[in-house]
Amino acid sequence: MVPRAEFASYYGRPVIKAPAWAARDIAGYFFLGGLAGAGSVLAAGAQLTGRPALATGMKVASLAAVSLSAAALINDLGRPSRFANMLRVLKPTSPMSVGSWLLSGYGPAAGAAALSAVTGRLPRAGAAATATAAVLGPAVATYTAVLAADTAVPAWHGAHRELPYLFAASATAAASGMALVLAPAHENTPARCGAVLAAAADAVTTRAAKRRLGMVAETYREGRAGRLLRCAEVLTGAAAATAALMGGRHRPAAVTAGLALLAGSACTRFGIFAAGIASAEDPAYTVVPQRTAMGATAPPSE
Repeated sequence: MVPRAEFASYYGRPVIKAPAWAARDIAGYFFLGGLAGAGSVLAAGAQLTGRPALATGMKVASLAAVSLSAAALINDLGRPSRFANMLRVLKPTSPMSVGSWLLSGYGPAAGAAALSAVTGRLPRAGAAATATAAVLGPAVATYTAVLAADTAVPAWHGAHRELPYLFAASATAAASGMALVLAPAHENTPARCGAVLAAAADAVTTRAAKRRLGMVAETYREGRAGRLLRCAEVLTGAAAATAALMGGRHRPAAVTAGLALLAGSACTRFGIFAAGIASAEDPAYTVVPQRTAMGATAPPSE
């Protein structure tokens, strides 16, 4: 009996300004940074457990990923000098400032670890660099979630508690997928275990985020974001099952599962990015949360 509420803003303009981030650059930066950070942790574990092929492959992959991640960030900034300017001060309350310093410390460590592994020279320095990259890796993989949640974008800020865990799960899935592609079957047990854990954590945290977001969770189910996140769920779940059941015996199955995990992780990052932009552009997701926070019970009628 009651007509459907219509949400609007003054002059039809968005209530908040959507981030001027390019999806290719920033969503790619999210994905590649996660792959690099989680990959360094996996590389350190492989080195400690006597899996040289897996360790070397993941060190090189992490270096390539963080290099591409930095390139995507600089491309979005427009000029390399803008990245250098962010290093003039360290502001602990700014995720971008902390992230810039993290990348500046992590990148050289990942590079030194990969160079030592490939050339076989300076093994002690390589081991120290590997350990440093592994220590910084989790922060590199998840600080972008804090960066996104620190904005006023409803789909990101509303899930600020779950987003870092979701990014960690997605990063683990990507690193496990890369390991399955690069490592021989007799060395990929950690990657197969990581794939299963990442798939479970991804599903749990995604559902928890949607419950917390309420009506804003529609942005995670509809449009481009919905399609990407559904693809991510299917790819990650199927890949984890394939890796667990056949990845240790059949090299082609392991590679297929690894590629699916990488694709699923990328879909997750691009889907979350798309959901955030959609929530910022639609007044329905900005007017209602603000009025609810002020104690209002119904949207204004116009």
